[in-house]
Parts: sequence; structure tokens; C-alpha cells
Amino acid sequence: MDKSTTIGRRTFLAGTAVGAVTLQDMSQIAMGRGSTPAGSSGKLLANRFKKAVKIGMVRTGGGLTQKFQVLKELGFDGVELNSPNSLKLEDVQAAKDSTGLTVHGVVNSKHWQKHLSHADEKIRAEGVEALMTAIKDAKAYGATSVLLVPAVVTKEATYQKSWQRSIAEIRKAIPLAEELGIDILLENVWNNFLTDPTETAKYIDELGSDRVGAYYDTGNSVRYGNPVIWIRVLGKRIKKLDIKEFDLALAQNGDWYKGFGAKLLEGTNGWYDIIRELKKIGFEGWGTAEIPGGDRKRLKEIATNMDRIFSL
Repeated sequence: MDKSTTIGRRTFLAGTAVGAVTLQDMSQIAMGRGSTPAGSSGKLLANRFKKAVKIGMVRTGGGLTQKFQVLKELGFDGVELNSPNSLKLEDVQAAKDSTGLTVHGVVNSKHWQKHLSHADEKIRAEGVEALMTAIKDAKAYGATSVLLVPAVVTKEATYQKSWQRSIAEIRKAIPLAEELGIDILLENVWNNFLTDPTETAKYIDELGSDRVGAYYDTGNSVRYGNPVIWIRVLGKRIKKLDIKEFDLALAQNGDWYKGFGAKLLEGTNGWYDIIRELKKIGFEGWGTAEIPGGDRKRLKEIATNMDRIFSL
């Protein structure tokens, strides 16, 4: 069975449930519970969640310091950079020092091209090298994690081969991650691999390191089932979040990418239940938007909607 294209009854029902939750979600906002309140709820938001964006979303012009300053002024706590990259370490440090913005993580910039399940051993070796570079950069930036797409299923890399190859390659980087104190966090993406939360949990556990966990993407998972189920199954394995919206109604007729056309809080993610489940597993930490960015006005909109989500 092709996991990338088969929805099935279970996924359909899960998607229907998510849509129902969204009505409750939006009713919470309409009653004023979706804005950042004063007092204890405001403190809960500040203590439990930290909000960030990917650096590529910041299209305000200027250099790294100017971009960091805009994010800081708009209330973001941090940002994620890409690695390997062409940035100078002193420029990253200067941007951090002058703005107080945190670089909380890096995204492996080579994991799609040099994926760790590739049939060519040389390509896999280059992928491991890129992962190790990202781990070193994360340490240098004061970050705590590297986001990794662990494998890509293709004709030359079946599901089982992707599992075996990528496990072996990631294990080569784990000693460095453990030495430097950097988490390798696996994102659930549309790579035809680990599209089920139980499989994802099994994969993470097989790697056998506390430095390996899940970088759970809220929007990506809706295609395959209710986000609440993903959160319940992955539990403490979830160490960071990608904040992304998805709308099942827009993704009809097999064009799944149209589902990302929904703005935050306007899709079928079911944010009220997502936040409730995250609280149940004791999640605290970073949520990073991974959606179309833009100028200062657009980034402000994103910051406001993230605050509303985190305060549900």
C-alpha cells in the first residue's frame, strides 16, 4: 500500500474529527480566549511556549542584524537558521548580541538533496557530513537542535531500505550530537516515510539516544490523521514544534498542497485540542512558524496568530 496517497477510512474519520474541533477552536477565539490575556494565563503563555520563525520567512530587507531586530520588535523569541550555510559566525553572533534574539535551532539545508536513504553510498556520506556541519553550527550559534528530514522514499529507496539506511547514517552523527549537547529532531514531512505516529515513535526509539526526538509539524500531519493522535503517541519524544496550518477542505481532488493555503487559525488543524494535548504531555519550548513570510506587516500578523494559538 502506498502510504503517500492512500487516505483510507481511518484518516478520513480523523480529518473529520479535526474539522469538528476547529469549530470549538474558533468559538474559543470568538469568546476572547484566543488572545493573550493578562495575569496567570499570560504568564502561562510566556513560560510554556516560545515563538520563532524560519529565517527565510523574514523578507524585510537589510542584513542579519536588521532582520533579527525586526523579529525582536515584533515579539518573537527566536529564529532558526539553515546549515550548512555561507554565513560568517561573527555576523550571527553580532546579530544575536545587538538584538537579544535567540537562534534556537538550525534546519539541515541538505537533507532533501543529500538524503540519508539515498541508494548512492557517496550521497549518503555527504548527507552525514552536512548533518555534522549543522550540529557544529548549532553549537556555535548557541542553538539546541538540528531539524532533520531523516529519509526520502523513492523507487531506489524503498520504505524498508530507507529505514535501514537512514538509521545507520544517523547513528554516525549521534556521538557528535551527544558530545556537543545538540538534539537531532526528525520532522514529519511528505517524504512517504514515517507517515504514521506509531512508526515514527518506533523509529526514534530504535536510534537509542536521548538526543534524538521529534520536531512535530502540526500542518504536515493533518494529511495522515488527527494531530491529537500524533501528539498522544509521540508524547515526550516531541521536543519542538513547527507551526503550520492545513485545511482538508482545500485539499480536495488529490491536490494536497492546496491545503496549506489556509491562514493560521483558519484551517482544520484543531488548535484548541492540539494545545490541550501538548499541555497533557508537559510540552514546553519552541514553536516555529513554517509558513509564507513577508514584510513587517505580515510577520506581525504571524506573531499575533501564534500568540492566540499558544494562549488557547
